[in-house]
Amino acid sequence: GIENYDKAINLFLECKRLDITSNVVDFELANSYLANKQPIMAQQYGIEALNARPENYWYLNVLVEIMDKQRRAIETIKDEIAFDNDKLIENLALIYFQKKKFQESLNILKEMKDSSFKKSLARKIKDSLDREKRVDPIKQAPSEQNTDLTPLLRYKKEIGELISNKDYPSLVIKAEEALEEFPSQPYFYFAKGMGLNRSGKRKEAIRELETALDFLIEDNELGNKIYKELANAHTFLGNSSKANMYLSKIKSGS
Repeated sequence: GIENYDKAINLFLECKRLDITSNVVDFELANSYLANKQPIMAQQYGIEALNARPENYWYLNVLVEIMDKQRRAIETIKDEIAFDNDKLIENLALIYFQKKKFQESLNILKEMKDSSFKKSLARKIKDSLDREKRVDPIKQAPSEQNTDLTPLLRYKKEIGELISNKDYPSLVIKAEEALEEFPSQPYFYFAKGMGLNRSGKRKEAIRELETALDFLIEDNELGNKIYKELANAHTFLGNSSKANMYLSKIKSGS
């Protein structure tokens, strides 16, 4: 399936013939048709996969991408999917947030019942909107930097040294310390995730790295590092589909 989409599609269709009920094959067909710039066919299989497993985050994520390619919101096909599934709606709100579609995410949250998920995501959206209104102080000239930023820069420097020295146990500890003071910094979640991953704690690492993505805004360089680390963790867990998905998100030239 790596840049040989026609061949991949034909093989997946053969898989589908052998097992017509396989939602995993539907998902891979949706991915392959999307990559092959055939969004209508991708939509068909994306809907089939999601209807088989409406609570699956990745199935919904791909279907949202497919609809985006057609400049259509997924709400336009809500009659064709399980739009009354609470977990699906949670996943949709999270996907919109990760795509920086903050207003769309808020609109979904407004229709949801109160829950810890709703409160947590609403807070993240607020933090993200607040950050968009501010100039990134790290990019200011040193003379313009507020003295309150000194701890942030210090943590970044110390964590960078630990990564260079491959001292992963200390990296986890230092990242946790940094997160206590700066809980909205994606770099520190990435650092903790890397430390856990390189220490063999793959599932814990994935949680931290996914949180890093939640807070990430317009930083392709850091995004690529997070995607590579997630791909590495999923590879060790035998989740080749997710590993390949994250590898496909890496932006060249960053």
